[in-house]
Parts: sequence; structure tokens; C-alpha cells
Amino acid sequence: MSSAVLDDLKVHVKLKLSALWASLMFCYIYGDYFGLYVPGQLKGMLAGQGPIGPVSQGALVITSVLLAVPGVMVFLSLVLPPKVNRWLNIVLGAFYIVVMLLTMPGAWSFYIVLGVVEIAMGGLTIWYAWSWPRQTLA
Repeated sequence: MSSAVLDDLKVHVKLKLSALWASLMFCYIYGDYFGLYVPGQLKGMLAGQGPIGPVSQGALVITSVLLAVPGVMVFLSLVLPPKVNRWLNIVLGAFYIVVMLLTMPGAWSFYIVLGVVEIAMGGLTIWYAWSWPRQTLA
């Protein structure tokens, strides 16, 4: 019987960051979708209540930007130069952790569960960006 070690591929930090942002997007989408099942939510939407108060073009633009940034980061994490990439991931990872911490109080349990997962992914984003591998110059 052999004790062969399973082969593994070293995944570059850019791919890890991109995957974390994609995963975060799935949690956002599921959270918003499940939120439609909260009693009274659809009635409030039909009455003009949005995610951050009364529905207006400005409120929807702010919400759109807030939700678009993680989607854009899926791409930017792959193509930006390392120095910019690293700091953008650290700053935005921290920002989205704060957003979740501000929106979780009083939320339904499903939202709390997704929020904890999103905070963990934000923490991993910060960790991977902070500990970005260095090359030694000859």
C-alpha cells in the first residue's frame, strides 16, 4: 500500500482574491433573494421603500455602486498590478466588513449567517492581500 501524497496546484494570490470576491457576490445575491421572503418586504417595496430608505434614483445609484464593486473586484483582482491590487483589496475588504457589521443588527437569522460568512471572506481577502508573497530581487 502506497502512502502517496495527493498532487496540489499552488494557487496564485490573485486567483484567491478573485474567488473570494465572487463568493462574496453569491452571498449578497442569496441574502437579497431570501430577503424578499421576509413578511412585508414585497409590500414595502411596492410602497416605495428601498434598502436604504425611500426609493429614489440617488438611493438606487448608491445601492448599485455598493453591489457592483465586489463584482468588479472579481476582475480587478486578476488584472491590477500587485501593489495597487494589494491595497485595494485590503481597503475594500475592510469596508465591506464594516458594511456587514452595520447592516446585521436586528436582521433575520439567515442574514446573520450570510453576514458572518461575508465577514470571514472579507477577513480572508485582507489576510491574503496583506500577506501577498514577495519576490527577492537578485
